[in-house]
Amino acid sequence: MLGEIAKREGIPEEKLEKNASKGSVVVVKNAKRNILPIAIGTGTHVKINANIGTSPEKSNHAEELQKAKTAVDSGADTLMDLSLGGDLDEIRRKILKNTNVPLGTVPVYQAFLEKKQDMSAESMLKVIEKHCKDGTDFLTLHCGITKDIVENLNGRLIPITSRGGSFLAAWMIKNREENPLYSKFDEVLEIVKEYDVVISLGDALRPACTHDATDAAQIQELVNLGRLTKRARKAGVPVIIEGPGHVPLDQIEANMLLEKKICDNAPFYVLGPLVTDIAIGYDHITGAIGGAVAAMYGADFLCYVTPSEHLGLPSKEDVKTGVIASKIAAHAADMVRLKDTKRDDELSLARKNLDWEKMFSLYIDKSVKEKHSELCNKKECTMCGKYCALKILKEYLKE
Repeated sequence: MLGEIAKREGIPEEKLEKNASKGSVVVVKNAKRNILPIAIGTGTHVKINANIGTSPEKSNHAEELQKAKTAVDSGADTLMDLSLGGDLDEIRRKILKNTNVPLGTVPVYQAFLEKKQDMSAESMLKVIEKHCKDGTDFLTLHCGITKDIVENLNGRLIPITSRGGSFLAAWMIKNREENPLYSKFDEVLEIVKEYDVVISLGDALRPACTHDATDAAQIQELVNLGRLTKRARKAGVPVIIEGPGHVPLDQIEANMLLEKKICDNAPFYVLGPLVTDIAIGYDHITGAIGGAVAAMYGADFLCYVTPSEHLGLPSKEDVKTGVIASKIAAHAADMVRLKDTKRDDELSLARKNLDWEKMFSLYIDKSVKEKHSELCNKKECTMCGKYCALKILKEYLKE
């Protein structure tokens, strides 16, 4: 399996195996699923995740399956089912059956929706096991948010933006007990190990605004995740660390370095990050800016952000836009971290030769061929027409 992955990544199998054994690379694939596994982490290409799923206000399984297909066709490496409405078991199983990329879920969503404040450690563990049995490849588990952190959130502008984090925080406040995912972590490890499922240690306290970035609560949770990473590795369970959120540009590098240091170089999975709070409707752009910088400094896995972020459930078109924006960010970072410039050089040569078909084959978004057809004739584009700089110089160089 590692040999096939190494070939796709363009790295020696021995290097991949070494990084996987250290935990700086994880291989994502449930033992029950018949899909191609992917590698996330040191020395591999930056991967892209696309979130899909129903809401309490809108629960159309066919639409979510179409979004899943659109995401994969646009280049998403993984999907996450964040469903909150309708039959959660049914939609998860439909996505698993009808897609061929790794799928992640957040089991605490279902555990909380089924039991509300009567949710218990046992009910959470049962849902985790059900998701693993169904074939889920990685699980976001908010194991690092603890009772002492929740009791000291008054200094934040927005206390918690993570939905799973809010469910657990509310449960801890009401029951005056520790987070079961933290206190029962060893039992969680036993369940996921049986199915080769990767734990994505959730960032319940990721900053919801740039004002709260890199604050004490975020770092305290990260320190907890560092300790849990060591325990997971000792148990033979691969771990990804989830990270911020909203982060100003000048704090992104420090956030990446902190995670790599505290969590012993575990693969880092970031939402965006979003570099400003005022770009509502265009957060796929702020997320791509932050994602490119984050990946350049060490993030290995980017969660896409769509134009509908902070507005509502994304459409199929939003999903495509979000994936493409994140793919651009990931490739921009890979050009630096992996020196992966071959495709760019090939494209530049095709531009020099005015070889449109070759250019179309190399673009991240293949659908731009249709746009070109709408705007231009077969010989010249409408930007410069007969005064194309490349054509003019080419004529004089012939003399």
